[in-house]
Amino acid sequence: MGGLLAAHLATVCEVSVLTRRDAHAAALCEQGLRVSGKRDLQVSLFATSHSRELPEFDLGILACKAGDLEFATERIAGLCPTAALMTVQNGLGAESLVADHGPWPIISAVTFISGTRLSDVHIEYELDAPTWLGPYSHTATPYRLVEDVGSLLRASGLQTESMPDLTGAQWSKLIFNSAINTVAALTGLSHVASFAMEDDFGDLGRLVRALMEEGVAIAAAAGVILHDDPWQMNLDALARGETRGSDYAHPPSMLEDVLAHTPTELEFITGALLREADLCGVAAPLSEAMYRMVRARETSWVRGRQHTSATTAGA
Repeated sequence: MGGLLAAHLATVCEVSVLTRRDAHAAALCEQGLRVSGKRDLQVSLFATSHSRELPEFDLGILACKAGDLEFATERIAGLCPTAALMTVQNGLGAESLVADHGPWPIISAVTFISGTRLSDVHIEYELDAPTWLGPYSHTATPYRLVEDVGSLLRASGLQTESMPDLTGAQWSKLIFNSAINTVAALTGLSHVASFAMEDDFGDLGRLVRALMEEGVAIAAAAGVILHDDPWQMNLDALARGETRGSDYAHPPSMLEDVLAHTPTELEFITGALLREADLCGVAAPLSEAMYRMVRARETSWVRGRQHTSATTAGA
C-alpha cells in the first residue's frame, strides 16, 4: 500500500520514503518505483532508512501494519511538528497511538486499494478502490486540511472522498475486515465467492453474514451510524475481484500473515470490535470464537518455533 501511495503521489509532488532496510532505500533511489496492473507508472523519489535524513515534509503517510505503527511513529518523533500525518491502518486505535508521539494534526484514512509487492522497486496494483479521509478530532485537525490532502490524492489518480467525520466509514470497514479476515485466516481461503454463498446450510456466507450482523449490532449500541453496509461491501469486493478473471482472488491481510507465520492485526480489528462490545454490553459469541481461534493459530507457530529450537539445541 505504501508503494502505491508513494508512486501515485510522486506524479504530482516530491515524495520521500522511509524504509526499514538500507538495501531497499538504495534500490528505490537508483531504480525508482514501478507500478503495473491497474496503472502503469515509473517514478523517481528519494528514499532512506534513516529518519534523520528525511527532508522537511508537509504530509506524512504511515503505511505499515498496525502492529508496526508504534515503531514507525517512534522513528519520526520530533520531525516536522506542523506536518499533517495520515494513518491508513486497519481497525481502530491508530490515531491515538500516533498522537502520543508528537503534536502533528492527524488525518484518519480508510483505504481499499491493494497490491502485491513483486520486488523492492515494483508493485502490482490489483484493486483500484476508494480511500476515505477525515479529521482526527482529538488533534483538532481542520477539515480544510483534509480536503486539501484529498484533492492531492485525487490529482495523483487515486479515488478519494473526504468526510467531516470518518467514524461511520471506519466502523464499516472494521466490521467488514473482522469477518473477512478471521474467516480467511482460519479457512485458508482468499476472499472468494463462497464468502457470499448462503443457499445451503453449510455455506460459508452464512457465517460471514452472522459475524457482520454481530458487528452491526455493536456499532448500533455504540451509537455509530455506518457509512456502508458491511455485507454489501463484501458483495462489492467480490464483484471487483470477478472483473480480474475467474482465477483471481484477493488474499486478506490476516491470511497473508498466517501463511507467513507473522503476527496478524487481530487486536486492532476483531480485538477492537470486541472491546467495544464489552463496553456496550453487547454479546458477540461468534466474533469471540473467531478471535480466540486466530489467537490460537498465532500461538501454534510460536510454539512450533520454540519446539524446533529446543529440538535443535538438544541434538
